[in-house]
Amino acid sequence: MKFRLIERANPNQPSAPKKLYPSAVNAGKLTLKDLAKEIAGRSSLTKGDIENVLSNFIDELPIFLKLGMSVQLGDFGTVRLNLTGEGADTPAAFKTETIAAKVIFTPSVELKNGLSDIKFEKEAAL
Repeated sequence: MKFRLIERANPNQPSAPKKLYPSAVNAGKLTLKDLAKEIAGRSSLTKGDIENVLSNFIDELPIFLKLGMSVQLGDFGTVRLNLTGEGADTPAAFKTETIAAKVIFTPSVELKNGLSDIKFEKEAAL
């Protein structure tokens, strides 16, 4: 995995000297069709079958998240919603319009272990 170094300030100490931090280099996008093609090459299902399953999964996931469910995806991980909003002094003063939902993904131990042997390579300077 390629990375580049980015200079960043510490938000808690803006006057402190900036430090260099790693930032992942995006190697491009993999589309749903690309992913289906890769999976089809490893199974007896066709690319169309896999695209259908993935598309249906994408359609169904929000329904279960809106019901307040965590969706456990086997060795991949778990997807759930987290809510944020503005604080209020009393329940009557709270406004639901300030609530925003955020999707949280927690990778499984298996997924984390699958990434444990990752090798990093500094991107060549331009």
